[in-house]
Amino acid sequence: MKAKLILENGMAFEGKAFGYLKESVGELVFNTGMTGYQELLTDPSYYGQIVVMTYPLMGNYGINLEDLESDGVKVRGFVIKEDAKLPNNFRCELTLDGYLKQHKVMGFKGVDTRHLTKIIRENGSMRAIITTEDLTQKELKEKFNSFCNKNAVATVSCEEKYHIPGEGKKIGVLDFGVKRNILRSFEARGCDITVFPFGTTAEEILDHDLDAIFLSNGPGDPADLTETIEEIKKMVGKLPIIGICLGHQLLAWALGGSTAKLKYGHRGCNHPVKDLTKNKIFITSQNHGYVIDKMPECMEVTHVNLNDNSIEGMMSRDLKILCVQYHPEAWPGPKDSGYIFDDFLELIG
Repeated sequence: MKAKLILENGMAFEGKAFGYLKESVGELVFNTGMTGYQELLTDPSYYGQIVVMTYPLMGNYGINLEDLESDGVKVRGFVIKEDAKLPNNFRCELTLDGYLKQHKVMGFKGVDTRHLTKIIRENGSMRAIITTEDLTQKELKEKFNSFCNKNAVATVSCEEKYHIPGEGKKIGVLDFGVKRNILRSFEARGCDITVFPFGTTAEEILDHDLDAIFLSNGPGDPADLTETIEEIKKMVGKLPIIGICLGHQLLAWALGGSTAKLKYGHRGCNHPVKDLTKNKIFITSQNHGYVIDKMPECMEVTHVNLNDNSIEGMMSRDLKILCVQYHPEAWPGPKDSGYIFDDFLELIG
């Protein structure tokens, strides 16, 4: 079916709809990964976003139900140049089109996604609509204005506390939209994991016999989570704190720093990051639209992005805090920086 992708700046692209045929509004961003589309689709950090894939062919190995990062598709829309009609992989259980239909998410294809990516790079991330209808300017304005992603974390977090048993360190996970492979990475190291839903108070967490609290990845602007920042402040100095992505950003705010929105974010699995403590460069998987722009005075920078010199990690041995902006659990890869989980456990002692 014919469809249109309409950007907030007035530009419109004609193509075809696939997946579930229902109009979608979200923040338009791009990802530079050649593979890993099913992990991307199910990553809660993408909640509220329409994702453009720069690589021209998607769906060539299909979808399997083992490599999902959550309980379903979290993106608002998926924009590609071409979808593979006959996926070929021994693990394939569903087509990309069928999976989007199943989870009621609209796709858009037939557009030059690299040209579209250049537009995002020049204009910055913006709101967009995928539709099969002819909309008036008034209708477009109303739909753009109706989009809000401030409650994203509450939407993607677990509803109740749950436990993953282990014989090692007792790790509490504050779930802002945690990826399954983060939990698998702790589990593979023998950790005993208790996952707390968004909104859990510091008092409740500290009442548990934990060796550390982990602040997970998640969607949205960290500056919107003022109540969570106050709860994190209550745990500083009382319990080792580790974090990834949104958790890293929230720690910055809790410790007196701040974050700013990037023009078009870092999303893909090919971002070079230098670990200053090891004096080595690693290729990392990333998905974020915000970065630390003011470092907390009590923290030291441990990692920097070699593309734009943004802060990718910080730590304090005195406070027993260590966090990174990128995704060391990968999934999709590369797996170069999985050692961060060992560093987390070493810091806990």
